[in-house]
Amino acid sequence: MLLLAIDTSGKFGSIALAQCGPEDECRILEVLPLIGGTFSAQLVPQIAALLKKHRVTKRDIGGFAAASGPGSFTGLRVGLAAIKALAEVLNKPIAAASLLEAVAESANSSGRGLAVLDAGRKEVYVAEFAMQGGRSHLGMEKLMTQEECINSGNDALIVTPDAQIAEAARHRGLKAKQIERPCSDAIARIGWRKIRAGQTISPEELEANYIRRSDAEIFSKSRQ
Repeated sequence: MLLLAIDTSGKFGSIALAQCGPEDECRILEVLPLIGGTFSAQLVPQIAALLKKHRVTKRDIGGFAAASGPGSFTGLRVGLAAIKALAEVLNKPIAAASLLEAVAESANSSGRGLAVLDAGRKEVYVAEFAMQGGRSHLGMEKLMTQEECINSGNDALIVTPDAQIAEAARHRGLKAKQIERPCSDAIARIGWRKIRAGQTISPEELEANYIRRSDAEIFSKSRQ
C-alpha cells in the first residue's frame, strides 16, 4: 500500500511517501523537507510534486499518517487540514501518531523511559514509555517544567532531540539519550502499524493534541 505521511508539528516539517507491505514492512521512498512558517503555501504543491516525481497520483494512495502533536498550533492545523481533506475525498484511512511516540521508538532501547520534547518557556512535553518487543507503550502526555521533568526522571532513560535537556539530565546524574528529531518517516512507520491494527480514525475525528493551551486561550481566561 502507498502511504503518505505528514509532520508539520515543529519549526521544520516534512512529507514522506512510503510503500508498505506485509507485517510491519514500510519502505520509505522519499522524505521531502518543508520550511517552517510557510507550510500553508508549500504543503499541497509539494505533495503534488512528490507524487508526480514517483509517477503516482493521489488515487494511488492507500492511507495516511499524520503527526497529531504536540507542537506548533499553526503548523499542526495546516498539516491536519490537508490530511483531512485528502482522506475524505479519497475515502482512505488515517492513523494519527504522537511525536512523543516517535521519540520513544527512536530510543531503540528496552525498559522504562521518558520521551521529552522542548515546549519553550522552560517547559517540556513529556510521556513515560515502556519498550517491549521493539515497540513503545506510551503513557499520558503532559506539559511540565523542565525542572519537574528532570526531578521525576529517577532511573528512567530520558530520550530527547534537545541537547540542552539531555545535558541538564546528565548533569543531575540521570541517564539521557539525545536523538535526531523524528520526522515524517517515523510517523509513516508508526502510522502503518496502526493501520494494520485497525487503529484508524475518520477525517472528522482527526484532531491535534496540543497538550498546551494556545496563547489566545490563556489570555482570554486571564481577562475573565
